[in-house]
Amino acid sequence: MKENQTEKKSQEKYEERIIRILSQDIPGNMAIYPGLTRIKGISWGISNAICEKLKLDKNQKFGSLTKDEITKISDFIKNLKVPGYLANRKKDPETGEDRHLTAVDLELRRDFDIKRLRKIRSYRGLRHTLGLPTRGQRTKGHFRKNKGKSVGIKKKSKKTQIK
Repeated sequence: MKENQTEKKSQEKYEERIIRILSQDIPGNMAIYPGLTRIKGISWGISNAICEKLKLDKNQKFGSLTKDEITKISDFIKNLKVPGYLANRKKDPETGEDRHLTAVDLELRRDFDIKRLRKIRSYRGLRHTLGLPTRGQRTKGHFRKNKGKSVGIKKKSKKTQIK
């Protein structure tokens, strides 16, 4: 009976810790399958593929993983080979191949793409510069935060209504 209690306490202790994978904090009490989706660039489908490929139980808590398993997961994510239809960067302008980027690489690549669009003065680059939507949305009644005056019908003042 005492062994069972100490086992539960040690499991709770592991579940309280925070696991860091690819500069992303994941709570130890979270299951592996949804926990991997917290990493930028990893969807539910890719999380499922990682669990299947590494033969991990999807419902196992992150806190109960050993350091070897955690390094195995992070190494697998760094060298992720996915089919072309799952890649988040299809036909990369620099290399021409399909790549799947995660975490910091994904953020940096997005910033570089926006800078490139601004530099070549494309329509999308100009819209990014002006802080307006780039994908054709209407802007008459939306995208007005921090822009100042609102457009609408002005009410007549009381003096003009009496006359």
